[in-house]
Amino acid sequence: MDRRSIIKHAGIAGVLAAGAAPAVHAQAAIRWRLASSFPKSLDTIYGGADVFSKAVKAMSGGKFEISVHAGGELMPPFGVVDGVQQGTVEMAHTVPYYFYGKNPAFALGSAIPFGFNARQMNAWMLHGNGRKLMNEFYGGFNMISFAGGNTGTQMGGWYRKEIKSPADFKGMKMRLGGGLIGEVMQKLGAVPQSIPGGEIYQALEKGTLDAAEWVGPYDDQKLGFNKVAPFYYYPGWWEGGPEVDFFVNQKAFDGLSAENKAIIEAATNVAHVDMLAKYDALNPTALKQLVAAKTKVLPFSQAVMDASFKASMEVFAENDAKSPEWKKIYADMRAFQRDQILWFRFAEARYDTFMSAQKI
Repeated sequence: MDRRSIIKHAGIAGVLAAGAAPAVHAQAAIRWRLASSFPKSLDTIYGGADVFSKAVKAMSGGKFEISVHAGGELMPPFGVVDGVQQGTVEMAHTVPYYFYGKNPAFALGSAIPFGFNARQMNAWMLHGNGRKLMNEFYGGFNMISFAGGNTGTQMGGWYRKEIKSPADFKGMKMRLGGGLIGEVMQKLGAVPQSIPGGEIYQALEKGTLDAAEWVGPYDDQKLGFNKVAPFYYYPGWWEGGPEVDFFVNQKAFDGLSAENKAIIEAATNVAHVDMLAKYDALNPTALKQLVAAKTKVLPFSQAVMDASFKASMEVFAENDAKSPEWKKIYADMRAFQRDQILWFRFAEARYDTFMSAQKI
C-alpha cells in the first residue's frame, strides 16, 4: 500500500500505526541578536527585551532565538539604531527620542513634551495613523518598528536644590532623555546633558550633574538617585506616556516566514503590555520607600509648568520649519490628541480626580 492510500483510508492514526508519517520540512533554526540601550540592572525597561525574547522562543518551539545584549555589550547604548540600520544586529530595544539628532521626527515615536499619556499613545499607534506614519519614516533608516513597552507618565527628576520658579533652571546641568527636551530646557536656561542610564548616578555623585531624570520611583530607587539628590519633582511633563520600541532591520524582517513575522509581532505585544503593568505594580511601593528615606517629593509649580509649555511650543514650531517629516507626523499626532483630551476630560479625569481624594 502506498503512502497516499494509507492517508486516504486510515487517517492520521493509521499513518502513525503504519510507520509511514508524511515528510515534515524542518525549518532551519534562526538566531538573531538584539542590542538594548539599557543596563541589565533595570529589570523593568531592559527586562522588556527579555520578556520578548522568551516569548519568541516559546512560540517558535525553540526554532527562533533572539539573544539580548545590554547597552555597551555589542555597541554603545545610543548606537543601536546605527547597528540595526547597517545590519550589524537584527534588532534593537530602545527609546526613539534618543535619536532626535538624526531627525526630530524620531521623538514622535516615543514622547514629546505635553504629548500623549500611555493609553492615548496606544490608541494613536494602533487605531490612528501613528504606526503607519512612523514606519514610513523609519523605512528611510532600513527599519520597521514595533511597540516595546511604556513607562506611563514619568517623574520630573532629581535635583540638588529646590525648583520654585523657572529661573531656578538657569545654568543647571541636567541629564535629560533626548535632544528634544534638551532644546526645551535650554530655552529655560538649563544646560542639557545626554548620559546613558547606567552612568547617571556617578555623574550626580561627582557633581558633574546638578539634576537628572530617568523614569520613576522603582527604577530611580534602584539607581540610587535619592542618595545624591534630595528633591524629587513631578510630573515629567516631557514624557506623559513614552513608548519604548523594538526596531528590526527591514531586510532581516522581510527574510522571515509569515509565521515568524507573526511571532515577532505577537511577542512584541506581550512585552509591550507587560512593561507598563510592571511599572504600575512596582512604582507605588518604591515611592513609599523613597518618602520613608526622607526624599522630598514635590510638584512643579504652575509657573514652571506654564513656562515649560510655552518653551515646548516654540521648539515645536521651529521643528515644523526644519523637518518636513516632523511637520507631517506632528500635525497628525496633535489632531488625534485633541480628541483624546476631550474624551479623557470626562470619564477618566473625573474618575481619577475623585478617587485620588478618597480613603479606601
